[in-house]
Amino acid sequence: MPINIPKNLPVGEILRKEKIFVMEEKRAKTQQMRPLNILVCNLMPEKEKTELQLLRLLGNTPLQTNVTFLNTATYSSKNVAKSHLDTFYKTFNEIKHRRFDGMIITGTPVELMEFEEVAFWEELTEIMDWAKINVTSCMYICWGAQAALYYHFGINKFLLPKKCSGIYSHVITDSTVNLVRGFSDEFGVPHSRRTSVSLEEVRNCPELRLLSYSDEVGPFIIQSTDTKHIMVTGHLEYDATTLADEYKRDVTNGELVDMPVSYFPDNDPSQTPKNTWRAHGHLLFHNWLNFYVYQETPYDWQYADDLIELQI
Repeated sequence: MPINIPKNLPVGEILRKEKIFVMEEKRAKTQQMRPLNILVCNLMPEKEKTELQLLRLLGNTPLQTNVTFLNTATYSSKNVAKSHLDTFYKTFNEIKHRRFDGMIITGTPVELMEFEEVAFWEELTEIMDWAKINVTSCMYICWGAQAALYYHFGINKFLLPKKCSGIYSHVITDSTVNLVRGFSDEFGVPHSRRTSVSLEEVRNCPELRLLSYSDEVGPFIIQSTDTKHIMVTGHLEYDATTLADEYKRDVTNGELVDMPVSYFPDNDPSQTPKNTWRAHGHLLFHNWLNFYVYQETPYDWQYADDLIELQI
């Protein structure tokens, strides 16, 4: 089924060339079905790259989805044209009257700051509070996952001795959980960060369930016991060359960083990396949309509200 995107969204043409089934809003409105409404709070500086990465995954399931992009009003990225934000993004005030079936909060390169020091932290916490009632299921990626763990469950991040970058091996703790249904017993995941969260703290939190981890880089997929919150500390959405681009950028900026682990063929940065995690990226998003969004969200939000009022 198609993913519905705003008319003239620049990455739409790339998705079409990749044979991702996309449909613009005008045609989607003629479809006699109830599509899923997904809100993407895109905090990444290079927003169009993240749009493309996420839309590839959201658009490769049997479920029709409408995607709304959200940008913070308290801080605007300097790496994307204001016209792009004005045309394709909403602010929280523009959407807070609505209900969404799913929401994604991305990472952002502010991990060396305390959460409360981040310019849009207050706005983000307002969004996360609003989502408790107005969103069926939330997925948080990288720094977004750390923010959710801190805000909802009191688990803070800590600084790593050096940047974690590369493809790391992970295992599944319980293959019967729907979110990791079909995952291999062991699989590689891209990570790119300078902070992490404690494996022990996650395991000891009664409100959380650890579904996947790495002995080298710690927790990977964490789910709240009510299944409403899904925290993903790595980047299954990354393109094959994303880590290479980040490594070259860091080296150009004079930063002392190691070459990404288990990434470049023969550990040679001049060679093109291969995407060895693509299948698990599609599987994660497929499982999330199917089992935790489509299977759980009300067909009619108003009817669900009426039922809640009757129960009260």
